[in-house]
Amino acid sequence: MFTSDIITKCKANNRKAQMQLYKQYCNGMYCVAMRFLKNEDDAQDVVQEAFINAFQKIDQFSGDVTFGAWLKKIVVHKCLDFIKAKKDKHLELTETNLRVVEDDNWLVEDTVTLPQIKFAIAQLPTKYKCVVQLYLIEGYDHSETSNILSITESACRTRLLRGKGLLKELLKEKRYGTGS
Repeated sequence: MFTSDIITKCKANNRKAQMQLYKQYCNGMYCVAMRFLKNEDDAQDVVQEAFINAFQKIDQFSGDVTFGAWLKKIVVHKCLDFIKAKKDKHLELTETNLRVVEDDNWLVEDTVTLPQIKFAIAQLPTKYKCVVQLYLIEGYDHSETSNILSITESACRTRLLRGKGLLKELLKEKRYGTGS
């Protein structure tokens, strides 16, 4: 059965079709949540909430993008909401104290592995980690990232550049600090 047929049945509140759609996308969405939350229980909870939300709002799915892309956006939003709720203090930078810094020469050593990069991203402060992860790992552009995080594109670009700078320093510290 094609995904569009399943979605049509889901819009009619067909529980069997909902379960089929869940089975088709749950593992991929769990991986997305794990990249943000780094905790299996939290990721499972967020994915469950995202599916509930998706099924409640499935009539809003227009088919302009794939169902997977639409669902992924819901999962990302749920992850970010979870992170914000978990954080005691949330200092939001405003445009008045942000300055865009351009840096087109961001490269890492060829010896640095993807798991090392992901580990370093997890060490970044939340305001940078979210932008870096959405841009570098999830593949969102500045417009999409700024929309998801409810910040300006200018703030998004600045956070990305600062986050990449911190990431580069973390990778350099790890590489040089261990003597490897």
